[in-house]
This record gives sequence, structure tokens and C-alpha cells, in this order.
Amino acid sequence: MQFKDIRHLAIEGVIGVGKTSLARQLARGYDGRLVLERHDENPFLEDFYKEPARYAFQTQLFFLLSRYQQLQELGQQDVFHPLTISDYIFAKDKIFAYLNLEERELKLYESVYSTVEKSVSQPDLVIYLQSSAERLMHNIKRRGRSYEKHITEEYIQALNEAYNHFFFHYHDSHLLVVNTTSLDFVHKENDLQTLKNQIERHPGGVVFFNPVIG
Repeated sequence: MQFKDIRHLAIEGVIGVGKTSLARQLARGYDGRLVLERHDENPFLEDFYKEPARYAFQTQLFFLLSRYQQLQELGQQDVFHPLTISDYIFAKDKIFAYLNLEERELKLYESVYSTVEKSVSQPDLVIYLQSSAERLMHNIKRRGRSYEKHITEEYIQALNEAYNHFFFHYHDSHLLVVNTTSLDFVHKENDLQTLKNQIERHPGGVVFFNPVIG
């Protein structure tokens, strides 16, 4: 695989890992079209973090249809920006569904998901950013989004484990798994360039990147 052949690059990872920040930086650096998830448009999200069992299904269904609609709206590739960079993949929706929905809700969710997923294209390369629950909670608190103030470390830990399991079995796209413990690509240009070098020379398949940066 060569970087010039990538048309859709997607960033993934648990809440607070820096998906959107990295997507913005790469879009600027590569003059790509930026596609960001619309968290703020979900009217159930804050209620979900307060009462997960009561609002999980509404929250999940809204996200599923919103993500589907957004990816459908992309349509044909932008001739002015041949590279699209997104801060999510459609398939990750199921991670949250299996973590948060009860059995009857999950059956209904699956029927909707199986209907819409057929027309969603896969990214050429996915970058999965890994981090510890402790650091993720620190990042979440630091950015101070009102609807995230009820997130617990237990939930983030469970989500972290679910993400790791999902990407351990992920084979739909080429994959770069990055341990971000020693990386600060938001504030350090050298760290960002280190990560970009890994992206640009990705050979295809699954690659694990565990940088040690002083």
C-alpha cells in the first residue's frame, strides 16, 4: 500500500484519546476534506451519561442514523480534496451498542444496522489510537464538555476493553494501532511528524506502533 493511494483515512479510539484533534491536524497537513462526528447534535447524549439504562437505545439509534446519513452525504470524492479524513468509522457504532444495550434493544438495533451498513464504504486506512483509562479521564475532564461530566472511569475502562477487542479482530481496512502513552501530537510538532511518518510508510495490513519518545 502506498500513501498516495489512500482516499479515506479514519481515526478511531475511545472518548478523549484525541481523534478529532488528530483528524484536524492531518486534514490541514495533507489538505484533506475533514469529516467530524456530530456529537453535539445528539439530543439524548447528556441524558445517557446521567441515566445510561434509560437513554441508551435512543442515544445509540440517533448516532447510528446520523453516522449513516453523514457518510452517505459524502457522495463522490471531492476533486479538490482527493483525501478524506474522518474522526470515526461507521462500524464502531456496534462497540457502543453491545456495551450499552439490553438484549431486546440489541435485536432491534441489529435489524436496523444490518439494513444500512451494506451501502457504507470502508476507509482505506484506519488509525486506532490507544491510551489508558486514567489518561482518557484526564483528557475528558480537561476539555470540559458539559455532556461528558457524568462519564465514569468504570465506563471508560469498559469502553477501552471493548475497543481493544474490536480492533484485535478488525480486518475490514488496513490498520495502524498506535500506543499514544508517550505521544503528544496535539502540542508537540515532533510527535505529530513521528506519527505522520508512520502513516505515510504504512506497508498495508495491520501494524502496531509503540513509540518511545523522550
